Amino acid sequence: MPESINILQSKMNHTKLKNNMQTDLLGLSPEILLKWYDEMLLIRRFEEKCAQLYGMGKIGGFCHLYNGQEAIATGSIGAINPDDYVITAYRDHGLAISKGLDPRRILAELLGKSTGTTKGKGGSMHLFSREKNFLGGHAIVGGHIPLAAGAAFASKYRDEKRVCLCFMGDGATNIGEFHEALNLAALWKLPVIYIIENNKYGMGTAVDRASAVDELHLKAAAYNMRNEVIEEGHNVLKVYQSVKAAVDHARKTYEPSLLEVQTFRYRGHSMSDPIHGHYRTKEEVEEQKKLDPITLFMGILTDTNLASEDYFNSAEERIKSIVDECVAFTENSSEPPLEELYTDVYAD
Repeated sequence: MPESINILQSKMNHTKLKNNMQTDLLGLSPEILLKWYDEMLLIRRFEEKCAQLYGMGKIGGFCHLYNGQEAIATGSIGAINPDDYVITAYRDHGLAISKGLDPRRILAELLGKSTGTTKGKGGSMHLFSREKNFLGGHAIVGGHIPLAAGAAFASKYRDEKRVCLCFMGDGATNIGEFHEALNLAALWKLPVIYIIENNKYGMGTAVDRASAVDELHLKAAAYNMRNEVIEEGHNVLKVYQSVKAAVDHARKTYEPSLLEVQTFRYRGHSMSDPIHGHYRTKEEVEEQKKLDPITLFMGILTDTNLASEDYFNSAEERIKSIVDECVAFTENSSEPPLEELYTDVYAD
């Protein structure tokens, strides 16, 4: 595959990086760390397969891929419990995988099959699982941000210690709902952690061309809200550490946080957008790929003697098998029947 990880290159990239950081495994077990590697690799290979299927005309509508941002999904969701809530915008495949949704059903949803997460009626931008407390997949920019406050309000009202992670793109921070939701979350002390996945471009517009404040986490100051910037959004351990601190704070105090995670997407905004487009150069994309979150984590696992080249090779085989199974499951699934148009429209 054109985006497949080259193990030798990963070691070279990591050697350049490790002099600037100290590896701290944060007391996490080898089992968890290896699971995270497999998860990040699954997200990457799943998205590569989605790109292929989209090019073949098998996926309709919009499709926004997560390549390059895997450390955010894995590190953030690794910091919460299964009964905590996650809600996001339309770049949702990777987050859904990290939250534990069956990747077979995710792919089936993308292809509009009846076995999909929303019976083939939602598509790429509307993944959902009540069982896994994954509240979507929302296509309207910023529209889900107040919903996250609502989920957090419910947790507090029921005197639970559940938190809600709300992911958004950098462009959503200019939307009115963002400011209204943050104001209420801070005012009412709601256990929600707002996470900005700042991949430097809102569609094709650079952040500093659209926002008067381009240090996006500072927007929390207007609401007296705890905030932080995570500059190493490509490092799953750094993401986990900061999100875990915000989660622990929310469980203890019910107070929200705004985290800005600096990252980069390797493909276009959506499948209708060329990989480089006219708003960023090929050189910029290639430079950012030197901070590939998977190759970086591969280097960390190697340096700490938790994994070897044999493990990474076997992981590729395991993940390829899972993705192949997703495709087979989807291709053997039926289209939704016509009467399905009328179900799930109104509450019983």
